Amino acid sequence: MAFFSLVSWPFRFLFRSVRRKKVYARGKFNRLVIIGLDGLDPSLTEQMMSQGELPNFSRLKKEGTFTQLKTTFPAISPVAWSSFLTGVNPARHNIYDFLSRDPKTYLPDLSSARIGRPSRTLPLGKYLIPLSKPEITLLRKSKPFWNILADQGVFSTILRVPITFPPERLSRGFLLSAMCIPDLRGSQGTFSFYSTDSKRVGKYTAGVLIPIVINGNKINTFITGPANSLTKESEELKLSLTVTLNQKKEEALFQVAGQRFSLSQGQYSDWVRLTFKPGLGLKVRGICRFLITQFSPHFELYITPINIDPQKPALPISHPFIYSVYLSKLLGNYATLGLPEDTWALNEGVIDDRSFLEQTYLIYEERRKMLLNTLEKARRGLVVCVFDTTDRIQHMFWRYMDHGHPAMRGKSPEVDEGVIEELYRRMDLLIGEIMGRIGEDDLLIVVSDHGFKPFRRGVNLNSWLYANGYLSLKNGKESREWFRDVDWNKTRAYALGLGGIYLNLQGRESQGVVQPGSEAQHLKEELIRKLSGLKDEKNGKVAINEVFDASSLYSGPYLHNAPDMIVGYNEGYRASWDGVTGKVNQTVFDDNMKKWSGDHCIDPRLVPGVFFCNRKIKTSEPKLIDIAPTALDVFGVAIPRYMDGKSLMDFPDKIKSSKGK
Repeated sequence: MAFFSLVSWPFRFLFRSVRRKKVYARGKFNRLVIIGLDGLDPSLTEQMMSQGELPNFSRLKKEGTFTQLKTTFPAISPVAWSSFLTGVNPARHNIYDFLSRDPKTYLPDLSSARIGRPSRTLPLGKYLIPLSKPEITLLRKSKPFWNILADQGVFSTILRVPITFPPERLSRGFLLSAMCIPDLRGSQGTFSFYSTDSKRVGKYTAGVLIPIVINGNKINTFITGPANSLTKESEELKLSLTVTLNQKKEEALFQVAGQRFSLSQGQYSDWVRLTFKPGLGLKVRGICRFLITQFSPHFELYITPINIDPQKPALPISHPFIYSVYLSKLLGNYATLGLPEDTWALNEGVIDDRSFLEQTYLIYEERRKMLLNTLEKARRGLVVCVFDTTDRIQHMFWRYMDHGHPAMRGKSPEVDEGVIEELYRRMDLLIGEIMGRIGEDDLLIVVSDHGFKPFRRGVNLNSWLYANGYLSLKNGKESREWFRDVDWNKTRAYALGLGGIYLNLQGRESQGVVQPGSEAQHLKEELIRKLSGLKDEKNGKVAINEVFDASSLYSGPYLHNAPDMIVGYNEGYRASWDGVTGKVNQTVFDDNMKKWSGDHCIDPRLVPGVFFCNRKIKTSEPKLIDIAPTALDVFGVAIPRYMDGKSLMDFPDKIKSSKGK
């Protein structure tokens, strides 16, 4: 085999070279660069362009195209980006929300990926020796357009596009996964918070509080790592952490995992490498950042979720596997968590506005360096990179723009009030850098998956269903998280996730009571009629514009996994925090008091994305699902018949300059 491989290599090389030349000869451009700016809002973009604040976006508009981009139903990131990369509607890619429900238990699952233990193990004393690989399954269906291009010989570099974990094999190219990559603990992001303040004790939605005591000037504590999957008890692995305080200088010396470093208050550490040892000579590696949030009157320390170490990944986060290692060796360590910006640490007051902004822009700079390095090296083919910065900052700081937002009552901005405008200016500078690195034979497309609106009031649909007799409780009062006290034998409908309502259908749900057919259809029509136009009891405003029958929105082989109805909230409203976590109580409407103050999980017609291109397109109403077929068309690759989108370009026979040829 080795001899044959060696002898045949020149022939295989020649075949690939000829094939590549034919592929690129069919293409209309040498290179296609697609930049995703998650959540960039077209109205705000247009306003700032008209004020002369976004010169590079304005240049793109003048030389090519700027318009709104129709998003998906619902306008939720995993749904939208899945349609972006496949060119199909959700019933063909199987993603309808961040969460899906298990019809057997009514409990939520992550919609796009499943990570499980090895199916076969060998007991050996206190250890369980794995005899098979752990389950890592991508639940998104349909084929990304870069895989289709790669199969035709087009080289692709795909950086941090959501819903690409676990990474799929790419026959020609590199891919670094994004959304849904877990932290080292297996969660979607669990921070650690240390405090000497006994009043801080309580429950944190996405983090753990570790009480600490100062002895002299030292703190001896620990860092909690992943559960030990090699032992029967699966106890959590821990690392010793010693902190020596210098109160006069408000500085501390940290000792952890054989490393020593000093920090001042409000200063993020570099990425710190942690190594956990489950036994049998194995090591599990992660990276995290440290931040002292307060020295007095109480000492408080925040540690980011422990990201998978890109140099020695515990799970595959790129294709090929070595690609994440290559990037870290070349550019330094970087965040690998699917949602690395710690919005919940800000929501729960563990970090402040300034610290969140700094963390977000640190992550942005890592991504920017990856992209610019790629643009220098990948002179042909496809480059796709998505930036989350725009989404996270707008989620957390929309309250600065929305005067009178409940979260800002009696409060003043902690950072510059124009933080979102500054964000847009930074994105304009990024686009300028990109434009400076592309040639006349390159096609540049800039898109966002949706826009943004304020989130002032929450709607708990399960509480509404309970109050109106569609959902029943065992105790007749309220239910704790994830429907713990719901009486399913008397419940006809329930809501789960950010925009879906399900019927408790007989034969589908384990305790279903609604008969399929005419009874289910009549119930669906009744709920749509009652909820469409639902008004807020406090101010009389319409909270829900329209509820949509999923069967009229989607078509495809995975329609059976869709919610029965999709809720289109009005501007200012969204599913309440209690409603999203399956709580049922007496409160249907409540003020959103969290710093997460902007959102897009509303009527998709209210939150279109943006579309920029350095060439003209042939339609005035492009859709997000049109990007995939457009990319195929750019390289002269046939668009599969199953794709719902259409190419946005109308190419003449010759596009490339003589220099490009």
